[in-house]
Amino acid sequence: MENKLRLGDILVEQGYISEHQVMQALDIQKSDKSKRLGEILLELNMITEDQLLKSLSKRLDIAIINFNNFPVDIEAVELIPKALCLKYKIIAISKNAYEVTVAVNDPLDFYSIEDVKSIINHQCNIVMAKKADIIENIHRKYSEIDARKAAKAANSSVVNRVNEIENVEDFEIHGNDELMPIINLVNSVILKGYAEGASDIHFEPFEKHLIIRLRVDGQLVDYLDLESGIAGSITARIKILSDLDIAEKRLPQDGHFKLRIGGEDVNIRVSTIPTVYGEKLVLRFLSQVAKLDYPGQFGMNDENYKKISKILAIPYGIIYITGPTGSGKTTTLYMIIEKMADKLINISTIEDPVERNLAKINQIQVNNLAGLTFESGLRSLLRQDPDVILVGETRDEQTAAIAVSAAITGHLVMSTIHTNDAVSTIVRLIDMGIESYMIANSLAGVVAQRLVKKICPHCKYEKEPTEIEKSIIPGAKTLYEGRGCHNCNDTGYKGRIAVHEILEIDNEIRKMISNKSQSDEIYEYVRTNNKLKFIKDDIIDLILEGVTTVEELLRQTSLTLGM
Repeated sequence: MENKLRLGDILVEQGYISEHQVMQALDIQKSDKSKRLGEILLELNMITEDQLLKSLSKRLDIAIINFNNFPVDIEAVELIPKALCLKYKIIAISKNAYEVTVAVNDPLDFYSIEDVKSIINHQCNIVMAKKADIIENIHRKYSEIDARKAAKAANSSVVNRVNEIENVEDFEIHGNDELMPIINLVNSVILKGYAEGASDIHFEPFEKHLIIRLRVDGQLVDYLDLESGIAGSITARIKILSDLDIAEKRLPQDGHFKLRIGGEDVNIRVSTIPTVYGEKLVLRFLSQVAKLDYPGQFGMNDENYKKISKILAIPYGIIYITGPTGSGKTTTLYMIIEKMADKLINISTIEDPVERNLAKINQIQVNNLAGLTFESGLRSLLRQDPDVILVGETRDEQTAAIAVSAAITGHLVMSTIHTNDAVSTIVRLIDMGIESYMIANSLAGVVAQRLVKKICPHCKYEKEPTEIEKSIIPGAKTLYEGRGCHNCNDTGYKGRIAVHEILEIDNEIRKMISNKSQSDEIYEYVRTNNKLKFIKDDIIDLILEGVTTVEELLRQTSLTLGM
């Protein structure tokens, strides 16, 4: 009977490996008895983790769980110390009056399971899960536990003496012991935001509360509700990290600091602004590497990638990426210049701030206090023999004029600008005071970009479109939405995808710009000649593919639905 239960026999029976491969692994095991057969087969790439788990499930009659379909009970997680969870690759996921359900990656590691049983002092129901999923959930759940513990400690310490603190030295003296809960709280909230893939953390002071919220997938999610008394301490701690003036509470301030989290250098931009009940802070993660659809195509679909590739093939001119704050403009620019860096060319950037350090690219950080502005930095860059120049943002006439002049004199210039769509960029440049003939001769293309929320795959369901939805998307017979679940914070959305409209500047558009044609005329030309696929059309394609919703279409294109 025992022979029938051997893991190797089950793997062979399932057709995952051959008997010869089992013998190879067993020979290796003889020289290294500390390793189990399954571990050796994984190291030799003879089987996948899924195959191993399925075989162990059959052998031991243990269920396999998917964390996406299993809401983890935070109270159960707390039963096992984090260090032990990471050591054994194990996590408690639910509990009742009789037993605790524990997810493990190796159910044959009886020592670790017994060790955990002795700590939680409960009967254990063992289930299996992938190692990476267990580790991810350990970091996510314990970052939340640590933040809540730190918040509780900070609230109970009632550190109100921060109101007496006027400089960094005073804060550091007080902070040796008394303010340690505040330091732990700030660290824990940052780690939680990073673990959740948040783009921003908001600290919002009100009369009786300090609300901490995370922006995940473009939506603000409530995270912690703290006593208002500790708001000043938190602000002072973050200002110290950001090298800001903690005594100045009447004026907005901007700064940044770096942390190393999970082996990655994370740059965090800090913005403070005074409100009625204190200073509101926003921390933005600048180094979060988002999971992109079409990563090899700058996050663009095939049609748009072909268009941008055609524009980038032009050796000189200016390319603008436009869209609202947080629409992924800088990420798109970084992907483009990283790919261009493989060529034998000189690429230089001037940015505020430098969001991520890039190989083989010369990056300059704007320093207004020292006199290094976008304008002065760009003038200096032109004397550095650049082939490609990236200007972080076109904010004023002077910067725009220098960029346009550089484009006309044989450089490829890329920059971001704030407009509602691609055609509006032309109008914006004219409004800045740039001569229309200069725009016509320099502009190579404009990319308008948005980030659209994707339907959560774990609670996605099919629905019949309403009459209003049919009027917006004629011919639609089936649409999709998300019900809301623990995977998406009950929003119905999980993750985002970039959508674009790419305007290629042809000779006719150049003539129209030179002749100072109205934007309506340019819109009419690109529409009637199929020269531009609008953002709304890109989103409609995603709706019909079941990727996003009509709600997102209305949210993203309210200004252009009439086109």
